[in-house]
Amino acid sequence: MNNSPWGPVGVGVATGFLSGLFGVGGGILMVPCLVLLLGMEQRRAHGTSLGAMVLISASALGGFLLEGSVAWLPGLLIFAGASLGVTVGTSLLDHLPTRSLRVGFALLLLATAARLMAAVPDTDGHSDITVGLIFAYVACGLLTGLLSGTMGVGGGVIMIPAMILLFGFVDATAKGTSLLVILPTSIIGTLRNRRTGNIDPKAVLIVGVSGVASAFIGALGASELSPRLSAYLFAILLVVSAVQMLRHANDPAPSAEAV
Repeated sequence: MNNSPWGPVGVGVATGFLSGLFGVGGGILMVPCLVLLLGMEQRRAHGTSLGAMVLISASALGGFLLEGSVAWLPGLLIFAGASLGVTVGTSLLDHLPTRSLRVGFALLLLATAARLMAAVPDTDGHSDITVGLIFAYVACGLLTGLLSGTMGVGGGVIMIPAMILLFGFVDATAKGTSLLVILPTSIIGTLRNRRTGNIDPKAVLIVGVSGVASAFIGALGASELSPRLSAYLFAILLVVSAVQMLRHANDPAPSAEAV
């Protein structure tokens, strides 16, 4: 890998801001940068990205907590489902038609982007917890984890549209709650990657620390965005995610990352 620290610093700053602004892990930007700009091996890049996201997502989450834009119980319920889903999903990697799944999921992302751009949902916040909602949140997390485990995509691009379109979350709360799920997921994944050696500790530290300030700033900025502008920007992120998935439809599926 390139030994200059400035490349990882730039990747951390850019990815941190993306994570804070959109409430996602940032792997969609970080992994290609680590591979193409810094010459890191693909699987090691995924593990390093996940490790750096521990610091970055913690900082971004802090910004949303400061704004009061985190729904704790729904987030923990989604995390409970996602923990099980990602475990099942990674075990199914060798038994499912990965290319077909990626193409289908990319089309779903494009359809979701079109829905967000067609009409910004008019919501006034998520509903009070009921027994039905408990199961719905866990099911959302389970699906998120399954998709993350089978296709190597992060949960943010799945969770945030689901929370807005299905559960009536306001934009900022959906993003903050997404980061509440991403943080522990990143920690668990990083511990697993450390055991298997799919991580560059030095790059994790440089990228993660470099993204702390920009992640916090991005999180504060997210609360200032109008719902319409935020929906348009997130729709663009979904389109970029879909295009990237289609470009790499035939690649072996990497381990799940918090994106």
